[in-house]
Amino acid sequence: MDRFRRASAAALLAAVALAGAVGGAAASSGVPAPPSGERAQDLATRPALSAHATARSVAAWEEFRIHGSARNIGAGTPVTLQQKQGERWVTLPATIRTAGSGEYSMRVKLGIQGENALRIVGGGAVSPVVRTTVN
Repeated sequence: MDRFRRASAAALLAAVALAGAVGGAAASSGVPAPPSGERAQDLATRPALSAHATARSVAAWEEFRIHGSARNIGAGTPVTLQQKQGERWVTLPATIRTAGSGEYSMRVKLGIQGENALRIVGGGAVSPVVRTTVN
């Protein structure tokens, strides 16, 4: 009987240790916890812009378009083109207002040769970077 108690206790301790190791591994797996209700609502109402270029490569001063859509930004909000020059984002003289649907389409001509990093800003939002090479 005493042997049975010791074996049961050892099995119970092993099960607890194993459950703790598995739980600890899951907690430290790097998988983010789902946002709380309030934080998820903040993310859902945050202004956002998308941006896509119609060309990956153009000749100097050749026209192409950057188009996208705005979310949680009012219709008619001005959006502006920025270009990365060195370590700074420089605002270019290219601005357009969003349509009632939230979409925009901007004509662009670039003269700086090489790869150009571009983004759209407006309404408190910044789009992802769009890259276009000027030959």
